[in-house]
Amino acid sequence: MRLLRSSAVVGVFTMASRVLGLVREMLLAAALGAGAVTDAFLTAFQFPNLFRRIFAEGAFNSAFVPLYAGHLEGEGLTEAQRFARQVVSVLVTAMVVLVVAAQLAMPWLMYLLGPGFVGEPDIFALAVLLTQITMPYLMMMSLSAMISGVLNSHGKFAVAAAAPVLLNLTLIGILALSPAQGADLALHLSIGITVSGIVQLAWLHAACRATGLRLTLQLPHVTPDVRRLIVLGVPGAMAAGVTQINILVTSSIATLEAGARSWLYYADRLYQLPLGVVGIAMGVVLLPTLSGRLRAGDLQAAGNAMNRALEISMALTLPAAAALAAIPVFIATGIYERDAFTAHDAVMVSQALMAFAAGLPAFVLIKVLSPGFFARQDTVTPMKFATVGVTINLILGLTLFFGPLGFAGLAIATSVSGWVNTALLAFTLRRRGLLEPDARLKGRIPRILAASIIMAVFLIAAEHYRGFVQPYLLDSTLVSLLAICLAGLVVYALASILTGALRVSEVRAALNRT
Repeated sequence: MRLLRSSAVVGVFTMASRVLGLVREMLLAAALGAGAVTDAFLTAFQFPNLFRRIFAEGAFNSAFVPLYAGHLEGEGLTEAQRFARQVVSVLVTAMVVLVVAAQLAMPWLMYLLGPGFVGEPDIFALAVLLTQITMPYLMMMSLSAMISGVLNSHGKFAVAAAAPVLLNLTLIGILALSPAQGADLALHLSIGITVSGIVQLAWLHAACRATGLRLTLQLPHVTPDVRRLIVLGVPGAMAAGVTQINILVTSSIATLEAGARSWLYYADRLYQLPLGVVGIAMGVVLLPTLSGRLRAGDLQAAGNAMNRALEISMALTLPAAAALAAIPVFIATGIYERDAFTAHDAVMVSQALMAFAAGLPAFVLIKVLSPGFFARQDTVTPMKFATVGVTINLILGLTLFFGPLGFAGLAIATSVSGWVNTALLAFTLRRRGLLEPDARLKGRIPRILAASIIMAVFLIAAEHYRGFVQPYLLDSTLVSLLAICLAGLVVYALASILTGALRVSEVRAALNRT
């Protein structure tokens, strides 16, 4: 089955990016810890990065890909390239206006992005400056997302999936080599973010030309095709980027508590690893797969692709969620606790991590279910559900944050809103006859859950008794964590085989070329 094989290609490069991203966060935590300067830098990083994720994982994969693929299959490469040139010209113009406007308005926007900085003039000014520096990254990533959509439509998934690695390599290099500290280091990192955006765009543009595609600029003109893309893309971006919008809302509120912005960010980075590898990779590949089969009128094949995507994603996501929930303090300590990052910070991160773990399956399911609408060029319905999710996240987050739970309540609200959005997507797809779980899916999910629980029990026991073996593992918490997680992976694989959640023959068949 090509779906699993293509998802694996995207997943491998996404995994490489996320692992390097985790290395980046480990270095960042050690250098800056969790404090006011870190909060300011993370705000500067997240604002343009939010749009990167929405564009790369939402608008262009929900609207551009089906339209471009339709021109490619129906009218040929020449017409498809004409459409792409129209889009890139309008996109460049829109992004230049947006970036410049945001930079000029940043002193006022910061009241929304970081309300907790208002009482600290130096931190507020630093956050404004850093965000102004990182804003061009938005334009680079928007263009990169469009080029990635073109490459994905031609089956070139690996090149686009590898691009984010360049961001992590750039920031890792700065963290490893820069002698700066505190605010100066944050300044260097912000400059590095924008530089990495230029490098990623150059990488993708070169890959596009190597494929024989020419995406040159022309005078911007909103043609009927571009207008159709806008109509589909704006709600598509809102729908597919709901998780990121929720995180932005949560992070803005978190600046009201010192250090909370950083704690949530470090927890977010841990659950983003499985979300990126599974949910995003599956969504990127599933959309063109569904679009092609629906255009061919093969509804049965489209339904089978959706069922297998749900099965594969849950087989990879449920054990990850179980591990994050079972040993959150051990994970946060092993990954982050060193130098400027304290044991108290690790405990705070673990509280948010448990809440995010509960929502991880929902976040992945949103990525898998949304293409069921996008492939049929319905981006309005998911947008409505996304709006409901954001509203719930805001109201519940504020209620819990100012209640007894504090910053952890923000993570709980994000997970609750994710499950509400997932339920609305699934219910609507099934009501419209677009999602019909088959017998295999119904039989596999409980088995996957059982195998995940077995693995979680093992992890809890292994963490409890790790003191007996840690001295033999370089007496390192990080090495112990990696060893126990690897053992947990083996336990999950064995439990999956014993429960029937996984069959080796099916995996082999799925990975074979067809």
